[in-house]
Amino acid sequence: QVQLVESGGGLVQAGGSLRLSCAASGRTFSSYTVGWFRQAPGKEREFVAAVRWSASNTYYANSVKGRFTISRDNAKNMAFLQMNSLKPEDTAVYYCAAGARTDTWPRAYDYWGQGTQVTVSS
Repeated sequence: QVQLVESGGGLVQAGGSLRLSCAASGRTFSSYTVGWFRQAPGKEREFVAAVRWSASNTYYANSVKGRFTISRDNAKNMAFLQMNSLKPEDTAVYYCAAGARTDTWPRAYDYWGQGTQVTVSS
């Protein structure tokens, strides 16, 4: 069992940066892929980024590639999403997820945090 808690969301102006954190409990966290997803009002949850258990492979949605960086620290049971050059269309609730598979499909992930709101003003 893995429990996830996100933090770091907030209100930022376009062009600004935020760093989201995901704190995990459970001894098996280091064996899971960690994904970040987001959901804007009225829209489906969408894949943002993922990092495999070894942190050697990262994956990004085209919409965030070059602006966002995913990372993890298995020793501290933490994962992060550094978001730079934020745009109003990045506004959403951001979720951290953990799963055995590396996938862009939300249902591939077994554990989810409660989400943190990111709002980017123009």
